[in-house]
Amino acid sequence: MLTYTPRPLDTSGVALPPSLTALLERLAENTHDVWAVTRIGQGWTHGPSRNDAAKQHPCLVPYADLPDSEKEYDRKTAEETLKLIVALGYQIVPPK
Repeated sequence: MLTYTPRPLDTSGVALPPSLTALLERLAENTHDVWAVTRIGQGWTHGPSRNDAAKQHPCLVPYADLPDSEKEYDRKTAEETLKLIVALGYQIVPPK
């Protein structure tokens, strides 16, 4: 059996500037939309609770309609992605 030990780059020392807040939120929304497109493509539909057998999920709604706990999950993914980009030495410059 293969043992998997995740080793994400340590981004705990990276502080994102406030100018990236809007980008972070847009990335979080896009992360949700990509997930939703994938699920819908697999035949999943919206349902009151997650039901794998019936392929129903309560989060198959627009990002704006998600509970804050679900939005936070997507924000964390977006935040870690942005922090990794910065940690690798890239600069994110907002459009003018």
